[in-house]
Amino acid sequence: MKRIILSMAIVFGTCAFAQEKKSDTAKTKNIEGVTITKQVFKKQSDRFVYDVAASPVAKGNTTFDLLKQTPLLSSTDDKTLKIAGKNNALIYINGRKSNMDSESLAQFLKNTPAENIQKIEVITVPGSEYQVESSDGIINIVLKKKMSDGLNGNMRMSNTTNKYNGSQASFSANYRKDKLGVSASLSGGENIEAQTYTLRNGTSTTSNESTGDIDDPNKNIGGYLNIDYQLNDKSNLALSWNTWANKSYNSTVDLFNTIKKTNTEYTWSKNRENTRSYNNSVNLNYELKTDSLGSKLNVNAAYLNYRRFQFTDNQTFTSDINRNVGARTKQVIQDLPQIINNFSGMVDYNQKFKNDLTVSVGGNYNKTKTDNDSKNITYSFNPVTAPDSRPNHFIYDENIYGMYLTVEKKISDKLSGKVGARYEITNSLGTSDNAPTEALRRIERNYKNLLPYLSLNYAINDKNNISYSFSSRMRRPSFWELNPVKNILTDDNYTQNDPFVKASSNYNQELTYMYRNSYFLILNHSYIQDVITQVPLQGYPVSPDGKIGDNPALRYIRTNFGNKQEMSAMVGIQKSFFKQYWTTNFNIGVQHNINNGSLDTDPTTGDRFKDQKGPNGNFITYTNKTNSTSLLIQTNNTIRLDKKKTWFFGLNYFFVDKQQIELGSLKNLMSLDLSLKKMWNDWTFAVNVNDVLNTNIVKIEDFQENGNYNYIHQNRYNRSLIVSLTYNFGNQKVKKVRDIEGASDAIKSRTR
Repeated sequence: MKRIILSMAIVFGTCAFAQEKKSDTAKTKNIEGVTITKQVFKKQSDRFVYDVAASPVAKGNTTFDLLKQTPLLSSTDDKTLKIAGKNNALIYINGRKSNMDSESLAQFLKNTPAENIQKIEVITVPGSEYQVESSDGIINIVLKKKMSDGLNGNMRMSNTTNKYNGSQASFSANYRKDKLGVSASLSGGENIEAQTYTLRNGTSTTSNESTGDIDDPNKNIGGYLNIDYQLNDKSNLALSWNTWANKSYNSTVDLFNTIKKTNTEYTWSKNRENTRSYNNSVNLNYELKTDSLGSKLNVNAAYLNYRRFQFTDNQTFTSDINRNVGARTKQVIQDLPQIINNFSGMVDYNQKFKNDLTVSVGGNYNKTKTDNDSKNITYSFNPVTAPDSRPNHFIYDENIYGMYLTVEKKISDKLSGKVGARYEITNSLGTSDNAPTEALRRIERNYKNLLPYLSLNYAINDKNNISYSFSSRMRRPSFWELNPVKNILTDDNYTQNDPFVKASSNYNQELTYMYRNSYFLILNHSYIQDVITQVPLQGYPVSPDGKIGDNPALRYIRTNFGNKQEMSAMVGIQKSFFKQYWTTNFNIGVQHNINNGSLDTDPTTGDRFKDQKGPNGNFITYTNKTNSTSLLIQTNNTIRLDKKKTWFFGLNYFFVDKQQIELGSLKNLMSLDLSLKKMWNDWTFAVNVNDVLNTNIVKIEDFQENGNYNYIHQNRYNRSLIVSLTYNFGNQKVKKVRDIEGASDAIKSRTR
């Protein structure tokens, strides 16, 4: 059910809000830790660095809240994060890509105290040493680490109230003894994610409206364990383990449907779902310093196991205009498990020379197998027919070989640059023992890609800096997008995954100007070929053999949908005023989207759609060849209320103007968030009120020239009250963390 909702709200995966954060991932480079004492926000050659260790913004907050207030980052759905001008942001922790699927990662970040963080690095255009997808940027969260022997840590408890009540708790600790360093965290909570939907769609002769509520109860528990041991002065060995588990039983969808064709029909869709998922990954890292200049050899080996078990019971009942529940007409029972196993290895070497030249070379290998043994049984009761059983065991094997070469050179005191390239080989095979068509039973893809990268940085003087970056990337479909299963919302409305989805190509450019490390201008351009997205196909379905359905249907099909361009221009400021009584982060800009796609056939079944039943009906093509220009505003403000620095008031606001996305026109979104914080010794008390004006509600509308229309109204109850209490214990002195990127990082985000 969560997958249905994520699919229906695909806007948060496709809306390129230049200020938003967001999500199932890689080659590595050790991210050099930088301690910033005076400059809170700084532009380095390939990244922005935000030092938050001593900032009052971090006190009493969660990691997710802190990221939303970081320059260039934001979120509109309180689940996913985006970097300015980027489709997606990959979360790295101490240089290692997060090992969790997107749902688990959001809960993990919301349960991890921000006091654990030393700094946040925002890499807007990652170099060739990173195997990232699409126009993805990287958010690297550098955690604090103890400087001297002993123990420190924190505990946090919070309560969230919106439509329902939820609670969270976490415990984190750092321990150091001589050459051994250990850090660990355990967190969990429970809540009910509530949504209210209105879905309208139709053709020139038919219409359907579904309205109702969705309640998704969740229980989460997880954490991490990092062990780092210094073998000698030149080498270190580290072991990292991440785990997260989610249980969501008795999720409910209750939608009242009004279907208009030659007559008007009323039905109820009542869906129940039990889901649980487990995410475990382990990474072993060996680092060897080969000279005094900082040259390093890094070797990683990793294993990832992701398991999701989903059981759904979708029932349809007759009804009347008064919404009375009548006889049951149809029941669809689905068992939709997904098991992912990934083995990966990675080796890279950075050679530094005395003339400010660095050469990096490396390679990686990822082997992934996904097992999706789905069961699907349909029972019809009016009239009664034999059960229609359609099991489908879909297995997907993928092998990715990658290698890269990067050369970085400081040409002069003012000019530096980096040039590189990745070469990737992808071989995949998807097999299905009972697919609806013969073409779906074996899908093999083999492709090779050369992905160049260029970055130039020019320091005009000590106050002015300008940089330019270009990169090309592939965007591979997530594993759940390839699994050919239906996620049913109503009797005639569902989302459909697609094993035919192929990788898309992305070409990204960025020009950045920064003044006094406080004021910045960022220009972005992205061109995407074969965009991977959801497309609504609707009307009377007509199968390849000419059989036409009795009722109009709406299918949200995962597919490749033409090409797209995204352009943005943004100016911003990160600065403190009035002797640091007021700290502000303000961004304003414009986003221009150019969409160019069309689709007339369901690629998974070969079905086409007519605007009316019978021989006089016309076949329908869904098109989106429109442009839009949108205003984007974001500001985060922290105001110190007393001289002792114990009381703080926060005011955060974002606005996203109406813009065109693949599903249609997304209406404007905005949110005003307020907070009050009190620090007392090692305790921090905080109260947050999010979406005070209740304006962060999704509305998507699309009208086609042929008379088709589609409308989505989604209220996720973002208005909420959060009360939290945080306690810090032990010696809080910290030092730079040794950063490691895991070998299986290329796979992780594709489990979402």
